Amino acid sequence: MIRPLLLLSLAIAAPAAAQRKPPLVLAAASLQESMNAAADAWAKQGHPRPVVSFAASSALARQVEAGGAADLFVSADQEWMDALAAKRLIVASSRVTFLGNRLVVVAAKGNPVRIPVRPPAALARVLAAGPLAMADAPVPAGRYAEAALRSLGVWSAVAPKIVRGDSVRAALTLVERGAAPLGIVYATDARASSNVRIAGVFPARSHPPITYPVARLAASRNPEGEGFRRFLISRPGKAIFAGYGFTPR
Repeated sequence: MIRPLLLLSLAIAAPAAAQRKPPLVLAAASLQESMNAAADAWAKQGHPRPVVSFAASSALARQVEAGGAADLFVSADQEWMDALAAKRLIVASSRVTFLGNRLVVVAAKGNPVRIPVRPPAALARVLAAGPLAMADAPVPAGRYAEAALRSLGVWSAVAPKIVRGDSVRAALTLVERGAAPLGIVYATDARASSNVRIAGVFPARSHPPITYPVARLAASRNPEGEGFRRFLISRPGKAIFAGYGFTPR
């Protein structure tokens, strides 16, 4: 028979993580593998594992604007974080840009096509053969892609052949499933898929820098959210993302 005092001792000795509420993190779709790995690493330190919701940064920001409860927001661009900051929906002092990425063209593994960045006519000829998968215009990956195509002088030729996905991962899926021979995604998305390869890399100067800011949401009252945010921007946290192809900043 287990005595009451022993039961009390067992209860006190129970893992503290089980007594704390896990933070809810809203993260850009391109962070799926890396953010889950970071959440696992944080949990191994004795914390409740963060619950992570992945979607396009635009959709997540609108969710926050509509009053959706969460603790952290990690965007794939500065504009959607700016939108929340303008409405005082984030804690401004907690905002940190901690990752970077590259924009690439992917093709199915068996497709030998190579993407010529110059001259514009050659690039337009390959991409305009279509369809070309891209994220929707409000999504950061879609905006970066359009900026690159405009900068390289091929937007008008390519635009009619674009098929859109509601996130960068949706655009990647179109290429994986053969619905589009080519797609514009992040380098880390290409790395995460065994069904595509990088056929070309956009010059960094052809689009705004691809950066990922993180911030605590103003409505958050869970101290675990701030703890996880600090872990993400720490050297060990950034090292996890570097392992998935992101550039720590």
